[in-house]
Amino acid sequence: MAFSQPLPGSHESVQELAKELTLIIPHQYVQEHLEPTFIPNNCSSTFPSIPVIDMKDLIRVGSNMDLKLEHLRSVCHEWGIFQLVNHGVDKSLVEKMKNQLVEFFNTPMEEKLRYKLKGGEYEGYGQTILHAQDQKMDWADRFYMITNPLHRRKSNLLPQFPPLLRDTLEEYMLQLQKLGMTLLSLIGQAVDIEKGEMLEVFEDGMQSVRMTYYPPCPQPDFVVGLTPHSDAAGITILLQVNNVEGLQVKKDGLWIPVNFLPDAFVVNVGDILEILSNGIYNSIEHRAVVNAIKERMSLAMFFNPKLEADVGPSKSLIRNTGNPPLYKTLVMEQYLKDFFARKLNGKTFLEKMKIKVGDRT
Repeated sequence: MAFSQPLPGSHESVQELAKELTLIIPHQYVQEHLEPTFIPNNCSSTFPSIPVIDMKDLIRVGSNMDLKLEHLRSVCHEWGIFQLVNHGVDKSLVEKMKNQLVEFFNTPMEEKLRYKLKGGEYEGYGQTILHAQDQKMDWADRFYMITNPLHRRKSNLLPQFPPLLRDTLEEYMLQLQKLGMTLLSLIGQAVDIEKGEMLEVFEDGMQSVRMTYYPPCPQPDFVVGLTPHSDAAGITILLQVNNVEGLQVKKDGLWIPVNFLPDAFVVNVGDILEILSNGIYNSIEHRAVVNAIKERMSLAMFFNPKLEADVGPSKSLIRNTGNPPLYKTLVMEQYLKDFFARKLNGKTFLEKMKIKVGDRT
């Protein structure tokens, strides 16, 4: 069972808690055994950079399309994450979206609590959803909600937003839906999943957004903004709202900071895409760290299959390759229930979906 209420003696918002703190961090936020961020051995070394993909180049029709798809496949296999530039989403709309999110998180707490998480639910405004009383909490406030299909929207959330925020978010989501479907089609094409199957699985699929506020913390090395995990989604498109870094990805056992390029989205492969590609693609484990003096905000949009669709290795891929399925198949609705019933913990949920040798008939 998920405990969405704050612990006894705690605040309903980390944002409000951070305003009162001088040094001591409440024990429920103090993380033990946090893995350090990778630091180069000498000043001439630099952090490895996640790959960059130019959307204009990717969709430009030409004789080298096979090479471009092979590069996309390689990036999704080796890294599971990339920065997307020239993505085509209106720049003025993106800036407007950023401004509206800053304004939302700066509204009085009583306004944000109109959308407060309710016990046993995972949609709404609040802190870490707890699955056990001794579970550690992330140093963040977040607002998560399902936005598609339309009939699954909760009437007390997006419809009740201030009109300017609601309208901006609706327009932003429409443009990202087009971008997301184009990306998913190309990503499927790169591993020879038939286009019709990708459309059948993802078109008008389950989509959701998460707006996150990471307050400054006087002892940032003792907390984590977002617990290390891989996303349950097909793909995630992330917008950094203000120019404060914090996203890190785990590559070859090391935690590497992501330095966002101007006007870029960060796109990451989720568990569903790893399952669908039968292990060709790799979902990326990531986390968020916090800053000692500056707040950070982000907006993530998640793209998933239809709720009635099967989540499992692609039928056309299995047929074309002849390889056995490496993952179980679940209906999307059940997949989500199973995912949200567990606390975030690396790629443990994906491991649970793997078919063990003894399970094969």
